[in-house]
Formats: sequence, structure tokens, C-alpha cells
Amino acid sequence: MIKEKIEKSLNEQIMKEEYSSRIYMAMASWCEANGYEGAANYLYNHSDEERMHMMKLIHFLNDRGGKVKLMPMDAPAVEYKSLKDIFEQILKHEIYISESINEIYGLCMEEKDYTTGNFMQWYINEQIEEESTMNGVLDKINLAGDQKGGLFHIDKELGGMSAKRPAEELAE
Repeated sequence: MIKEKIEKSLNEQIMKEEYSSRIYMAMASWCEANGYEGAANYLYNHSDEERMHMMKLIHFLNDRGGKVKLMPMDAPAVEYKSLKDIFEQILKHEIYISESINEIYGLCMEEKDYTTGNFMQWYINEQIEEESTMNGVLDKINLAGDQKGGLFHIDKELGGMSAKRPAEELAE
């Protein structure tokens, strides 16, 4: 049976992952409506990926004898200033998620729940990749500045990136 503190923290993380999925879906919709087809596809896929992160937590919690408690949440923003604004917000959000996952891992060590700690290691590694990817995208957007040609190429690259990481890979 999973300890109450761990169960509570995992339920909170489930909510954060679900909210992440909704944020990326809202951002994808904005991109699609504003002509950034590649970024839209990338973010729609990223939304699916965040949902898979949530599902992994749900299955783990159920397997460990815990109870999943889905929580209410606020609607994400639907208006953004630019593609750069979106990816700056994504990076900030991914850093927040990394901090949350690290807190859970720390709690697992305090509670001597090494099984959950081991499970959370996958999320730690995933967050390293997420932050690195978002920093890379922002670096390219900053290089392009406001040049439409540069943003066009970044959008195309994001479209290619969306094909490289299908959500099904995360179910493994």
C-alpha cells in the first residue's frame, strides 16, 4: 500500500500533467489559427504526450493500491502574443513541472518509498529532455527574431519534430 503523503503528491502531479496537456492544446489551437501549422502539430502531439504522462501516474498509483482523485482546474489561456511568447511560457511551465517532480522524488526518499522513487526517475529524465528541447526551440526563435522567413523555417522544423515523438512511445 502506498503511503498517504506519496498518494497525495502523485494525485497533485496527475492534475499538473492533465493541466499541462490542456495548456499545450490551447497553445496548439492558437498556433493553428495563426498560421503556424508545424508548431500546432508539435503542440497537439505534446498535449497527447502530457496526457500519457498523466496516465502513467494513474496506472502506477492504481497498481500500488492508491486512489486516484481527479481535481478541478482553471481553464488555460487562449491568447498569446507570439510564437516566442508561447515557447517562453512552455519553458517556464516545464521548469515548474521539473521542480514538482523533484519534490516528489525528495519526498519518496524521506518516506523510504524507493519503488515510487525509482518510478519517478523516468519523469526526472523526461524533464531534462523537455527543458533542453524548449531551450533549443527558444534559441532558434531568438535567432530568427521577427523575421517571417526565419519563423517560417522554425515552424517547419517544429512540424518535423512532431513526427519524431509519437505519444505511443511514452506508453512503454
